[in-house]
Amino acid sequence: MTAGRIPVGGHSRYIQGILETRRLRADMIEVYRILKSIDKVDPVKFFSRNLSDNLRGHSFNFFKKRFKLDVGKFCFSNRICSEWNLLNDMTVNAGSLNVFKGCLDHHLRYNRGLK
Repeated sequence: MTAGRIPVGGHSRYIQGILETRRLRADMIEVYRILKSIDKVDPVKFFSRNLSDNLRGHSFNFFKKRFKLDVGKFCFSNRICSEWNLLNDMTVNAGSLNVFKGCLDHHLRYNRGLK
């Protein structure tokens, strides 16, 4: 096998990983746009802030609601909570959308192992 080639039988998993990464990146950008009021959407309608005093990481941690049905488990606001809470403070408090995208790409590439 040569470098840069996809192993036989692994093509569908490779494509699935790329699509999941793209969806995750788009979701994180949308969350940033909602929180920074770039999109005219009320963040309270989508997200529940975790107001605990002993938070790890940044001050914009979200509370992940528990659901029994898949409809609630895989909705946008619940799908992004875990990943958003993993971001570092510098990424979440980025001054502009382009700075956030650069920090997010760095996070996905080096901390999550996604390319």
